[in-house]
Amino acid sequence: MNEIDRELSLKLFIVLARASRSVTDEIKTDIQSYGLNPTEFAVLELLYHKGSQPLQQIGEKILLASGSITYVVDKLEGKGYLTRNPCPNDRRITHAVISDEGKSLMDRIFPDHMKQVQSIFAGLDISEKETAIGLLKKLGHYAEKL
Repeated sequence: MNEIDRELSLKLFIVLARASRSVTDEIKTDIQSYGLNPTEFAVLELLYHKGSQPLQQIGEKILLASGSITYVVDKLEGKGYLTRNPCPNDRRITHAVISDEGKSLMDRIFPDHMKQVQSIFAGLDISEKETAIGLLKKLGHYAEKL
């Protein structure tokens, strides 16, 4: 690796980290305006769009440690946004299911959330978004192999 490559790699890391932080901060602020934290929102969004999910798989899908899932599911269940349903065929498996109240909440807030996401990424045109998605996927897949 030559000096230019080293400098560009470091600069890319810093720019990527700062951009990620700025986007994450804006998304977090939006989500908190609905009385949820980002993890609670991620679980609700998963159930809202994908339907009932085994608790054991939720963590994998939203990149959360399995121990934290129980805590988040407990909080959402306490708020009335989801229920737990045991699997009739396997007692080791419990599904999280979005409740009517949770669905109603997401019906109300998700369109505004999507507008906020679109607003955050309005700094890029469609072609730039497609390029960024491709490059970030390529980078992520390469980093996973290291």
